[in-house]
Formats: sequence, C-alpha cells, structure tokens
Amino acid sequence: MAGRKQFDMDKALNAAMIQFWRAGYADTSVDDLSRATGLNRSSIYSSLGDKDTLFLRCLDRYAARYGGMYDAALSCAASEPLAAVRAFFDVTLERIADPELPDGCLIAQSVMAIPALSPAVAAHARKSLGFQRQRLRAALKAGRMTDQDAETFAVHAAAVNQSLAVMSRAGASPAELVAVVDVTVDAIAQALRAHN
Repeated sequence: MAGRKQFDMDKALNAAMIQFWRAGYADTSVDDLSRATGLNRSSIYSSLGDKDTLFLRCLDRYAARYGGMYDAALSCAASEPLAAVRAFFDVTLERIADPELPDGCLIAQSVMAIPALSPAVAAHARKSLGFQRQRLRAALKAGRMTDQDAETFAVHAAAVNQSLAVMSRAGASPAELVAVVDVTVDAIAQALRAHN
C-alpha cells in the first residue's frame, strides 16, 4: 500500500526472539523490543501483538527451530541409538558455541522465570520444555529400551541438556560441557547393553 512502511515479519520475530533470549522476559520491555525490531510501539502491538503474545510467538519460533534440529539428530535412533543421543547433545553444544547467539536456552530461562510470567505463558513454557523429554523418550524406545528405562533416561538426558545451557551461561568451558555429555551417553550405553 502506498505510503505504508513495510517490514520483514520473519526478521522482526527473529530480532524479538534474540532480545527475549538475551535479556529474559521480565527484563525485556516493549521499548527494548522496539529497538531490537526497528518497529515503533504501535507497529509492534498491531503487527506482532502485546508482550505476552509476542513472547509466545518467539517461544514457538525457538522451539520449532531447535526442535527440528533435535528431530533430525534423533532420526537414526532405531538403528544407532547412541549416535542419535550424541547428535542430540551436539545440537545444544553447537548452539552454545555459536558466538552469534545469546548464551543459554530461551526455553530453560523462561521456565526459570515462571514466577514473573502470566499463567498462560508459564503453561506454554512448561509445555515447550516437555517436548525434549518426549523426543528423547521416543528415540530411546526406538533404540529398544523398556518403557520405564526410556522414561527415566529421557528425563535425565533432558535435564542434562538444560543444565548445559545454564552451565554455559555460568562460564563452563566447552571441554567441561562435553565431559557432562560423555557421562550421560556412557550411562545410556550401559543401559542399552543391558537390554540387548
């Protein structure tokens, strides 16, 4: 439309996601989002929604982006369950090592900020966190683990994966993060040997 300024929705959502990821929900104001996206406040509200709506969109964007990577990593679980689990952790380690991205994990820090979130946003953050456990459980079952062991190790591996993001924010070295992953992969290897 003549006279109306156009903007790239994908670029704006990505900028908002990075802002929330870097500063967290509570410490991100609409003015911060305006600076990050290059949109004025009224454009944010009319095009992207209020702060909660925009945060949910960013959380979904983050979950879809990394969820797709986790799904690809775990796709060989039926034939190579250990390689799949290692690849799953590699997605996180590569994200952490990327200097272009903020430290940590948007979903993990959102769950830690639940007291500051509205009930609807808090529920959405919890649901997003649960997807990792579900992915891991399905992969471990495909790798021929029992239901009970698949659930136990999925909970454990998802917790380790989230701790990597927290540890990276606290300054852990790449070697320390890999060592944490190695312990988990070794434990899963032992459990798989016991079932095969």
